[in-house]
Amino acid sequence: MLELVAIAIGGALGAVVRSVANNFISGFFTTEFPFGILIVNITGSFLMGVCFELLAEENLFGELPKQLLMVGFLGAFTTFSTFSLQIFALLESGRVLAAALYILSSVLLSVIALASGIFMLRELNT
Repeated sequence: MLELVAIAIGGALGAVVRSVANNFISGFFTTEFPFGILIVNITGSFLMGVCFELLAEENLFGELPKQLLMVGFLGAFTTFSTFSLQIFALLESGRVLAAALYILSSVLLSVIALASGIFMLRELNT
């Protein structure tokens, strides 16, 4: 139960920090390209790597900080960090084809699913 509370607290904080960081970073650019989220995703992936090494691989602080930071905070800050960690794990285990397939299918199928949801609701509303 305590782990779920840690995940919830971390998730709430991660979502708020993502929003604030995105708005702050986006304020520096005059283009519609999503630089804010791009930088958040890169930063989150870097932090996931650091947390993975310290909290998961080395298990320096136990399970609770791992749940709070990796699952909760970084999971809400950017799910891209989890995606990146899974790809790294596939590559590190020598499963290059599986990693490539995971990247392509995740990106393409997610965009298709998003578009399907939008178009489905647009059709229902007409």
